[in-house]
Amino acid sequence: MKKMFLSLAAVIIIGNMATAQKYFTKNGHISFFSKTSMENIKADNNQVMSVLNPQTGELQFSLLVKSFHFEKALMEEHFNENYLESEKFPKSTFKGSIAEIGKVNFTADGSYPVIVNGDLTIHGVTNKATAKGNIVIKGGKITGTSVFTVVLADYKVSIPKLVETNISKTIEITVNCLYDQKM
Repeated sequence: MKKMFLSLAAVIIIGNMATAQKYFTKNGHISFFSKTSMENIKADNNQVMSVLNPQTGELQFSLLVKSFHFEKALMEEHFNENYLESEKFPKSTFKGSIAEIGKVNFTADGSYPVIVNGDLTIHGVTNKATAKGNIVIKGGKITGTSVFTVVLADYKVSIPKLVETNISKTIEITVNCLYDQKM
């Protein structure tokens, strides 16, 4: 009886550990791109933290705004001081989930189109967001990618009249995260 109880307890503990397994990255990549007739603006952030729970589809991102880097130092300065006000609003986050997570087979190599829904916080403003993405499983590693647009006015990011032709009112966001660590 005691052996049966211990065996049952071991199965339950191992089962709970397997279902509670989450994947994360500390060096995910998010970039943004603004295209206008005057000038293209691109910035990259390679210090994005993200956690993915393959059982529930829960997905979270967090990044420091100051970790975006630009080709021109002056652009970076204006971005942090005038537009995103990174001293006042140091982080941007996303908390949401992958819809229909059961359609992604995390045990088989493949490419799986997904829809992600959640709350996106930029510049201290939180809005509902939905984006198409892709989950790629290859050799036991998980990569998540997405490209979507953000309307700056939705996040109370104002552009001065003097430079409004230099910055697009919508910004293209590209996400690429390799979930290479387990929690």
